[in-house]
Amino acid sequence: MTSRKEIEQLAAEISKQLADEGKLIEAGWAGYRMLVLPPDAPSIQVEECRLAFMAGSQHLFSSIMTILDPGEQETEADLRKMDLIDKELRAFGREMELKITHATGSA
Repeated sequence: MTSRKEIEQLAAEISKQLADEGKLIEAGWAGYRMLVLPPDAPSIQVEECRLAFMAGSQHLFSSIMTILDPGEQETEADLRKMDLIDKELRAFGREMELKITHATGSA
């Protein structure tokens, strides 16, 4: 059985490759769809979820580009903002992991 560390390493390698190909967000959507949506989800549900996923991605990217200080070098304020975004997303990840674990746990 593949360990969680091996899965995370493989995911990181795939993410880097897809980022180089300009397909990172689409790959994230595909992963989200596999984890969250039932295989027989109606097309309207898939379309609406993709719209929400892509809108969230676009919001985050455009917000980052807006809030960072101008210039080539990152500033302490930039690093702090990115750290806060990281913490917010990690908290959401833990929340989702608990839901998935709870939903797939044994009785």
